[in-house]
Amino acid sequence: MAQTTTLRLRRLWLQIHKWIGLLLAILIVPISVTGSALVWHDWLDETLNPGRYAVSGPVALPPSAYAAAAQRAIGPGERVASIRFPEGEGPIMVSASRPPQPGGGRPVRTNVWLDPADARVLDVAASNGGAVQVLHVLHGSLMVPGAGRQIVGWVGVAMLVSCLTGLWLWWPVTGSVRRGFRWKRQNSTNANLHHQFGFWILLPLAMLSFTGAWISFPQFFGRFEASQPKSGGGGADRIRAMRARPLERTALDADGALALAQPHATGPLAAVTWPTDQSAEWKIAFQREGGPAEVEVGDATREVSPPRPPRPETTARLMRRWHDGNGMGALWQTIIFAGGIIPAILSVTGIVMWWRSRGWRSQLKRRRRARPVPQPAE
Repeated sequence: MAQTTTLRLRRLWLQIHKWIGLLLAILIVPISVTGSALVWHDWLDETLNPGRYAVSGPVALPPSAYAAAAQRAIGPGERVASIRFPEGEGPIMVSASRPPQPGGGRPVRTNVWLDPADARVLDVAASNGGAVQVLHVLHGSLMVPGAGRQIVGWVGVAMLVSCLTGLWLWWPVTGSVRRGFRWKRQNSTNANLHHQFGFWILLPLAMLSFTGAWISFPQFFGRFEASQPKSGGGGADRIRAMRARPLERTALDADGALALAQPHATGPLAAVTWPTDQSAEWKIAFQREGGPAEVEVGDATREVSPPRPPRPETTARLMRRWHDGNGMGALWQTIIFAGGIIPAILSVTGIVMWWRSRGWRSQLKRRRRARPVPQPAE
Protein backbone atom coordinates (compact mmCIF):
# COMPACT_ATOMS: atom_id res chain seq x y z
CA MET A 1 0.00 0.00 0.00
CA ALA A 2 2.80 2.42 0.95
CA GLN A 3 4.67 1.63 -2.26
CA THR A 4 1.54 2.29 -4.33
CA THR A 5 1.07 5.66 -2.62
CA THR A 6 4.72 6.52 -3.25
CA LEU A 7 4.43 5.68 -6.94
CA ARG A 8 1.25 7.75 -7.29
CA LEU A 9 2.92 10.69 -5.58
CA ARG A 10 5.95 10.27 -7.82
CA ARG A 11 3.74 10.37 -10.93
CA LEU A 12 2.10 13.54 -9.59
CA TRP A 13 5.50 15.22 -9.04
CA LEU A 14 6.57 14.09 -12.50
CA GLN A 15 3.55 15.79 -14.08
CA ILE A 16 4.15 19.01 -12.11
CA HIS A 17 7.87 18.99 -12.92
CA LYS A 18 7.25 18.22 -16.59
CA TRP A 19 4.62 20.88 -17.22
CA ILE A 20 6.52 23.58 -15.36
CA GLY A 21 9.47 22.89 -17.68
CA LEU A 22 7.38 22.70 -20.85
CA LEU A 23 5.12 25.68 -20.25
CA LEU A 24 7.76 28.01 -18.83
CA ALA A 25 10.79 27.03 -20.93
CA ILE A 26 10.31 30.01 -23.23
CA LEU A 27 10.56 32.28 -20.15
CA ILE A 28 13.14 30.33 -18.14
CA VAL A 29 15.76 30.30 -20.91
CA PRO A 30 16.03 34.10 -21.44
CA ILE A 31 15.85 34.82 -17.70
CA SER A 32 18.57 32.25 -16.94
CA VAL A 33 20.94 33.13 -19.77
CA THR A 34 20.75 36.89 -19.16
CA GLY A 35 21.30 36.29 -15.46
CA SER A 36 24.49 34.40 -16.24
CA ALA A 37 25.75 37.21 -18.47
CA LEU A 38 25.01 39.88 -15.85
CA VAL A 39 27.19 38.14 -13.26
CA TRP A 40 30.09 39.68 -15.22
CA HIS A 41 28.32 43.03 -15.68
CA ASP A 42 31.38 45.28 -15.40
CA TRP A 43 33.55 43.12 -17.67
CA LEU A 44 30.73 42.86 -20.20
CA ASP A 45 30.15 46.62 -20.26
CA GLU A 46 33.87 47.30 -20.70
CA THR A 47 34.10 44.70 -23.48
CA LEU A 48 31.11 46.07 -25.39
CA ASN A 49 31.94 49.74 -24.74
CA PRO A 50 35.73 50.03 -24.57
CA GLY A 51 35.64 53.75 -25.37
CA ARG A 52 34.00 54.49 -22.01
CA TYR A 53 37.01 53.07 -20.18
CA ALA A 54 39.81 54.64 -22.27
CA VAL A 55 40.98 56.88 -19.42
CA SER A 56 44.36 58.61 -19.41
CA GLY A 57 44.88 59.09 -15.70
CA PRO A 58 43.38 59.39 -12.19
CA VAL A 59 41.00 62.04 -10.85
CA ALA A 60 42.71 65.42 -11.23
CA LEU A 61 39.95 68.06 -11.38
CA PRO A 62 37.30 69.45 -9.02
CA PRO A 63 33.69 68.25 -9.34
CA SER A 64 32.59 71.51 -10.98
CA ALA A 65 34.92 70.86 -13.92
CA TYR A 66 33.34 67.47 -14.59
CA ALA A 67 29.85 68.95 -14.21
CA ALA A 68 30.65 71.69 -16.72
CA ALA A 69 32.07 69.20 -19.23
CA ALA A 70 28.98 66.99 -18.94
CA GLN A 71 26.61 69.95 -19.21
CA ARG A 72 28.17 70.84 -22.58
CA ALA A 73 27.59 67.27 -23.80
CA ILE A 74 23.93 66.87 -22.83
CA GLY A 75 20.83 68.26 -24.48
CA PRO A 76 18.90 71.46 -23.72
CA GLY A 77 16.75 71.24 -20.63
CA GLU A 78 18.83 68.48 -19.10
CA ARG A 79 20.46 69.11 -15.73
CA VAL A 80 23.38 67.41 -14.04
CA ALA A 81 22.00 65.26 -11.20
CA SER A 82 25.03 63.39 -9.86
CA ILE A 83 28.69 62.59 -10.40
CA ARG A 84 30.06 59.15 -9.53
CA PHE A 85 33.80 58.76 -9.06
CA PRO A 86 35.69 55.48 -9.67
CA GLU A 87 37.05 53.46 -6.75
CA GLY A 88 40.27 52.80 -8.65
CA GLU A 89 41.05 53.26 -12.32
CA GLY A 90 38.08 54.00 -14.50
CA PRO A 91 35.87 56.75 -15.89
CA ILE A 92 33.82 59.31 -14.04
CA MET A 93 30.09 58.93 -14.78
CA VAL A 94 27.79 61.94 -14.71
CA SER A 95 24.04 61.35 -14.63
CA ALA A 96 21.77 64.08 -16.02
CA SER A 97 18.03 64.45 -15.46
CA ARG A 98 15.89 64.91 -18.55
CA PRO A 99 12.82 67.18 -18.69
CA PRO A 100 9.58 65.40 -17.72
CA GLN A 101 8.02 63.58 -20.67
CA PRO A 102 4.29 63.56 -21.38
CA GLY A 103 2.62 60.31 -20.43
CA GLY A 104 4.97 59.53 -17.57
CA GLY A 105 6.61 56.14 -17.67
CA ARG A 106 9.87 55.15 -16.00
CA PRO A 107 12.23 58.17 -15.94
CA VAL A 108 15.17 58.04 -18.35
CA ARG A 109 18.43 59.85 -17.68
CA THR A 110 21.43 60.68 -19.81
CA ASN A 111 24.77 59.25 -18.70
CA VAL A 112 28.06 60.90 -19.63
CA TRP A 113 31.40 59.13 -19.18
CA LEU A 114 34.41 61.41 -18.65
CA ASP A 115 38.17 60.97 -18.50
CA PRO A 116 39.14 61.73 -14.87
CA ALA A 117 42.42 63.30 -15.96
CA ASP A 118 41.03 66.07 -18.18
CA ALA A 119 37.20 65.79 -18.23
CA ARG A 120 37.27 64.68 -21.87
CA VAL A 121 33.93 63.17 -22.93
CA LEU A 122 34.32 59.43 -23.59
CA ASP A 123 30.70 58.49 -24.31
CA VAL A 124 27.12 59.74 -23.95
CA ALA A 125 24.13 57.39 -23.76
CA ALA A 126 20.61 57.14 -22.40
CA SER A 127 20.27 55.19 -19.15
CA ASN A 128 17.92 52.73 -20.86
CA GLY A 129 20.14 52.14 -23.91
CA GLY A 130 22.90 49.71 -24.75
CA ALA A 131 23.20 45.93 -24.80
CA VAL A 132 23.96 45.57 -21.08
CA GLN A 133 20.90 47.58 -20.11
CA VAL A 134 18.77 45.47 -22.45
CA LEU A 135 20.03 42.38 -20.61
CA HIS A 136 19.04 43.96 -17.29
CA VAL A 137 15.52 44.76 -18.50
CA LEU A 138 15.09 41.32 -20.09
CA HIS A 139 16.26 39.59 -16.92
CA GLY A 140 14.23 41.75 -14.55
CA SER A 141 10.96 42.17 -16.42
CA LEU A 142 11.15 40.26 -19.74
CA MET A 143 10.68 43.71 -21.34
CA VAL A 144 7.02 43.62 -20.33
CA PRO A 145 5.98 47.05 -18.95
CA GLY A 146 4.13 47.05 -15.66
CA ALA A 147 3.57 43.37 -14.86
CA GLY A 148 6.91 42.09 -16.15
CA ARG A 149 8.61 42.04 -12.78
CA GLN A 150 5.76 40.06 -11.24
CA ILE A 151 5.89 37.56 -14.13
CA VAL A 152 9.60 37.03 -13.47
CA GLY A 153 8.83 36.59 -9.76
CA TRP A 154 6.26 33.87 -10.42
CA VAL A 155 8.70 32.15 -12.78
CA GLY A 156 11.11 32.11 -9.83
CA VAL A 157 8.45 30.50 -7.64
CA ALA A 158 7.77 27.89 -10.33
CA MET A 159 11.50 27.15 -10.68
CA LEU A 160 11.75 26.64 -6.91
CA VAL A 161 8.89 24.13 -7.09
CA SER A 162 10.65 22.50 -10.06
CA CYS A 163 13.81 22.14 -7.98
CA LEU A 164 11.95 20.42 -5.13
CA THR A 165 10.04 18.06 -7.42
CA GLY A 166 13.23 17.40 -9.40
CA LEU A 167 15.02 16.23 -6.26
CA TRP A 168 12.15 13.84 -5.54
CA LEU A 169 12.32 12.46 -9.07
CA TRP A 170 16.13 12.18 -8.98
CA TRP A 171 16.04 10.10 -5.79
CA PRO A 172 16.23 6.39 -6.71
CA VAL A 173 12.98 4.49 -6.16
CA THR A 174 14.82 1.38 -5.01
CA GLY A 175 18.31 0.64 -3.80
CA SER A 176 20.98 2.92 -2.41
CA VAL A 177 21.08 6.66 -3.04
CA ARG A 178 24.41 6.02 -4.80
CA ARG A 179 22.40 4.79 -7.76
CA GLY A 180 21.34 8.38 -8.34
CA PHE A 181 24.94 9.37 -9.12
CA ARG A 182 25.36 6.80 -11.87
CA TRP A 183 25.80 8.27 -15.32
CA LYS A 184 23.84 5.62 -17.18
CA ARG A 185 20.61 5.63 -15.24
CA GLN A 186 18.70 5.49 -18.53
CA ASN A 187 19.52 4.57 -22.12
CA SER A 188 19.43 8.21 -23.19
CA THR A 189 22.18 10.82 -23.12
CA ASN A 190 19.60 13.59 -22.73
CA ALA A 191 18.01 11.89 -19.72
CA ASN A 192 21.37 11.27 -18.07
CA LEU A 193 22.43 14.88 -18.65
CA HIS A 194 19.12 16.04 -17.20
CA HIS A 195 19.47 13.90 -14.07
CA GLN A 196 23.10 14.78 -13.35
CA PHE A 197 23.03 18.50 -14.18
CA GLY A 198 19.73 18.85 -12.34
CA PHE A 199 21.11 17.33 -9.15
CA TRP A 200 24.40 19.23 -9.01
CA ILE A 201 22.81 22.60 -9.73
CA LEU A 202 19.84 21.99 -7.42
CA LEU A 203 20.92 24.09 -4.41
CA PRO A 204 22.28 27.11 -6.35
CA LEU A 205 19.23 27.10 -8.63
CA ALA A 206 16.84 26.89 -5.68
CA MET A 207 18.69 29.80 -4.06
CA LEU A 208 18.56 31.89 -7.27
CA SER A 209 14.86 31.11 -7.69
CA PHE A 210 14.02 32.07 -4.11
CA THR A 211 16.10 35.26 -4.09
CA GLY A 212 14.69 36.22 -7.50
CA ALA A 213 11.17 35.90 -6.12
CA TRP A 214 12.19 37.99 -3.09
CA ILE A 215 13.52 40.76 -5.33
CA SER A 216 10.40 40.67 -7.53
CA PHE A 217 7.95 40.88 -4.60
CA PRO A 218 9.61 43.34 -2.17
CA GLN A 219 6.34 44.40 -0.54
CA PHE A 220 5.35 40.80 0.28
CA PHE A 221 8.75 39.73 1.61
CA GLY A 222 9.36 43.11 3.24
CA ARG A 223 7.08 42.09 6.11
CA PHE A 224 9.75 39.55 7.10
CA GLU A 225 12.44 42.27 7.18
CA ALA A 226 12.85 43.07 10.88
CA SER A 227 14.98 46.16 10.27
CA GLN A 228 12.47 47.79 7.94
CA PRO A 229 9.08 49.39 8.68
CA LYS A 230 6.12 47.20 7.93
CA SER A 231 4.66 49.69 5.50
CA GLY A 232 6.28 51.96 2.97
CA GLY A 233 6.31 53.07 -0.59
CA GLY A 234 8.88 50.57 -1.76
CA GLY A 235 9.18 50.75 -5.52
CA ALA A 236 6.90 53.80 -5.64
CA ASP A 237 9.38 55.71 -3.46
CA ARG A 238 12.24 54.80 -5.78
CA ILE A 239 10.34 55.97 -8.84
CA ARG A 240 9.40 59.20 -7.08
CA ALA A 241 13.06 59.80 -6.18
CA MET A 242 14.06 59.14 -9.80
CA ARG A 243 11.53 61.76 -10.96
CA ALA A 244 13.08 64.43 -8.73
CA ARG A 245 14.52 67.31 -10.76
CA PRO A 246 17.84 68.92 -9.82
CA LEU A 247 17.44 72.56 -8.95
CA GLU A 248 18.02 74.88 -11.88
CA ARG A 249 19.91 77.33 -9.69
CA THR A 250 21.73 76.52 -6.46
CA ALA A 251 23.21 78.74 -3.78
CA LEU A 252 26.32 76.54 -3.59
CA ASP A 253 28.20 74.87 -6.38
CA ALA A 254 29.60 71.34 -6.21
CA ASP A 255 33.04 72.53 -5.09
CA GLY A 256 31.59 74.65 -2.30
CA ALA A 257 29.44 71.77 -1.03
CA LEU A 258 32.45 69.46 -1.12
CA ALA A 259 34.57 71.95 0.85
CA LEU A 260 31.94 72.06 3.62
CA ALA A 261 31.67 68.25 3.70
CA GLN A 262 35.42 67.59 3.55
CA PRO A 263 36.03 67.62 7.35
CA HIS A 264 33.80 64.56 7.61
CA ALA A 265 35.52 62.63 4.81
CA THR A 266 36.12 58.95 5.56
CA GLY A 267 38.03 58.21 2.37
CA PRO A 268 38.26 59.24 -1.29
CA LEU A 269 35.30 61.04 -2.83
CA ALA A 270 32.69 58.56 -4.13
CA ALA A 271 29.80 60.69 -5.41
CA VAL A 272 28.23 64.14 -5.47
CA THR A 273 24.44 64.44 -5.79
CA TRP A 274 22.74 67.76 -6.58
CA PRO A 275 19.84 69.17 -4.49
CA THR A 276 16.42 68.60 -6.04
CA ASP A 277 12.87 69.83 -5.85
CA GLN A 278 12.25 67.04 -3.32
CA SER A 279 15.39 67.43 -1.20
CA ALA A 280 17.26 70.73 -1.00
CA GLU A 281 20.53 69.22 0.25
CA TRP A 282 23.76 68.33 -1.49
CA LYS A 283 24.77 64.74 -0.80
CA ILE A 284 28.54 64.19 -0.72
CA ALA A 285 29.50 60.51 -0.43
CA PHE A 286 32.94 59.29 0.61
CA GLN A 287 34.29 55.76 0.38
CA ARG A 288 34.09 53.79 3.62
CA GLU A 289 34.29 50.16 4.63
CA GLY A 290 30.76 48.82 5.01
CA GLY A 291 29.25 51.27 2.53
CA PRO A 292 29.66 54.91 1.50
CA ALA A 293 29.54 57.67 4.12
CA GLU A 294 27.08 60.33 2.96
CA VAL A 295 27.38 63.91 4.22
CA GLU A 296 24.39 66.22 3.65
CA VAL A 297 24.99 69.91 3.06
CA GLY A 298 22.06 72.34 3.02
CA ASP A 299 22.19 74.31 -0.20
CA ALA A 300 20.66 77.47 1.27
CA THR A 301 21.51 76.99 4.96
CA ARG A 302 25.01 75.50 4.56
CA GLU A 303 24.17 73.21 7.46
CA VAL A 304 26.30 70.08 7.44
CA SER A 305 24.95 66.71 8.64
CA PRO A 306 27.78 64.26 9.37
CA PRO A 307 27.53 60.73 7.98
CA ARG A 308 25.56 58.14 9.90
CA PRO A 309 27.31 54.97 11.11
CA PRO A 310 27.19 52.06 8.66
CA ARG A 311 23.84 50.33 8.83
CA PRO A 312 23.58 46.57 9.28
CA GLU A 313 22.92 44.80 6.01
CA THR A 314 19.23 44.22 5.46
CA THR A 315 17.83 40.87 4.40
CA ALA A 316 16.67 42.42 1.12
CA ARG A 317 20.19 43.60 0.35
CA LEU A 318 21.62 40.20 1.30
CA MET A 319 19.15 38.48 -1.01
CA ARG A 320 20.22 40.73 -3.89
CA ARG A 321 23.92 40.08 -3.25
CA TRP A 322 23.30 36.35 -3.21
CA HIS A 323 21.33 36.67 -6.42
CA ASP A 324 23.74 38.79 -8.47
CA GLY A 325 27.02 37.81 -6.79
CA ASN A 326 28.07 41.40 -6.18
CA GLY A 327 31.01 41.40 -3.76
CA MET A 328 30.71 37.64 -3.20
CA GLY A 329 33.98 36.56 -4.81
CA ALA A 330 34.90 34.70 -8.00
CA LEU A 331 33.84 31.23 -6.75
CA TRP A 332 30.31 32.36 -5.88
CA GLN A 333 30.02 34.28 -9.15
CA THR A 334 31.08 31.16 -11.08
CA ILE A 335 28.44 29.10 -9.27
CA ILE A 336 25.77 31.71 -10.11
CA PHE A 337 26.97 31.78 -13.71
CA ALA A 338 26.50 27.99 -13.91
CA GLY A 339 23.14 28.41 -12.17
CA GLY A 340 21.97 30.45 -15.14
CA ILE A 341 23.43 28.36 -17.96
CA ILE A 342 22.41 24.94 -16.68
CA PRO A 343 18.65 25.67 -16.44
CA ALA A 344 18.73 26.45 -20.16
CA ILE A 345 20.37 23.04 -20.73
CA LEU A 346 17.79 21.38 -18.48
CA SER A 347 14.97 23.02 -20.45
CA VAL A 348 16.35 21.74 -23.76
CA THR A 349 17.05 18.22 -22.49
CA GLY A 350 13.65 18.10 -20.79
CA ILE A 351 11.85 19.07 -24.00
CA VAL A 352 13.81 16.46 -25.95
CA MET A 353 12.93 13.79 -23.34
CA TRP A 354 9.25 14.74 -23.51
CA TRP A 355 9.22 14.71 -27.32
CA ARG A 356 10.90 11.31 -27.51
CA SER A 357 8.53 9.88 -24.89
CA ARG A 358 5.62 10.99 -27.07
CA GLY A 359 7.23 9.15 -29.98
CA TRP A 360 7.69 5.84 -28.27
CA ARG A 361 4.23 6.04 -26.65
CA SER A 362 2.71 6.56 -30.11
CA GLN A 363 4.66 3.60 -31.44
CA LEU A 364 3.46 1.46 -28.53
CA LYS A 365 -0.17 2.39 -29.24
CA ARG A 366 0.22 1.57 -32.94
CA ARG A 367 1.70 -1.84 -32.10
CA ARG A 368 -1.16 -2.60 -29.76
CA ARG A 369 -3.70 -1.62 -32.40
CA ALA A 370 -1.92 -3.73 -35.01
CA ARG A 371 -1.74 -6.80 -32.74
CA PRO A 372 -4.17 -9.48 -34.02
CA VAL A 373 -7.19 -10.01 -31.82
CA PRO A 374 -7.37 -13.66 -30.66
CA GLN A 375 -10.42 -15.47 -32.07
CA PRO A 376 -12.55 -17.59 -29.74
CA ALA A 377 -12.13 -21.32 -30.21
CA GLU A 378 -14.98 -23.02 -32.11
